[in-house]
Amino acid sequence: MTKRINEIKQAEKGALISIFAYIFLAFIKLAAGYYGKSQALSADGLNNFTDMIASIAVLIGLKVSRKPADNEHRYGHWKAENVASLLTSLIMFAVGVQVVMDGVRSVIDRQMEQPSQLAAYVGLFSAAIMYGVYLINKKIAEKNNSQALHAVAKDNFSDMLTSIGTSVAVFAASFKLGWLDTLTAIVIGCIILKTAYEIFKESTFYLSDGFDKDLLTVYKNDILNMDGIMDVVSIRARSLGANVFLDVVVSMNPTLTVENSHQLVDQLETELKEKYDIFDIDVHVEPFYPSK
Repeated sequence: MTKRINEIKQAEKGALISIFAYIFLAFIKLAAGYYGKSQALSADGLNNFTDMIASIAVLIGLKVSRKPADNEHRYGHWKAENVASLLTSLIMFAVGVQVVMDGVRSVIDRQMEQPSQLAAYVGLFSAAIMYGVYLINKKIAEKNNSQALHAVAKDNFSDMLTSIGTSVAVFAASFKLGWLDTLTAIVIGCIILKTAYEIFKESTFYLSDGFDKDLLTVYKNDILNMDGIMDVVSIRARSLGANVFLDVVVSMNPTLTVENSHQLVDQLETELKEKYDIFDIDVHVEPFYPSK
């Protein structure tokens, strides 16, 4: 528990870095997009604004998840990360729809303007910053085994690519191709919607106690290879935040003493926790009787 809490505290630092970076970039892009008449850069700025909200949600989720278990939350508060992600996806859906609608409306009303090349330079500057943030968060996430920060790092990298694409589109649009800037804004809106859907899908999957069946098969095969385990009657798992809770029913030789079967269970739990970084394992033992 102490080890996991310390890891979460380190992950919170990465979320804070992202928040400050997104606040700065969103302000710069929205201002440059307005004065440089670039819908694409303005859309990218709104994208960074939603990313900032997402990072704040992740930060809050990480802080809440550190709260110890109580009478009403026997498994702890680890799922706060998943709830925060779900709320973030809904916010991103709203922003993405607005960006796409604004772009389509500009096409219909023929209000496409020639953007300034200043917007392209701002986009490249933003891409450089986001690449640095991505490297920092990737390193922190890998060191502290934080799935939430891994997701933030992936979003950082995606934002870097989006900023580069925005810069290319704005630069091309400045040569009497105003429609390209508007088209890029619509594409960015679609990217926001796609990211929102992926976050929504993942968060609802874990909130409904979904779990990777292939990983369960890996766990089961390892358990069967352990000394003293005759069969795996049932196995199930769920994720609470970045923590895996595993429930297993195994069968053993019925002639074993309680002490011996307990030692085997302790060995099973220790090996699985060390190999797969499983947070908690609950093992139930049943006597094994071979079928006739």
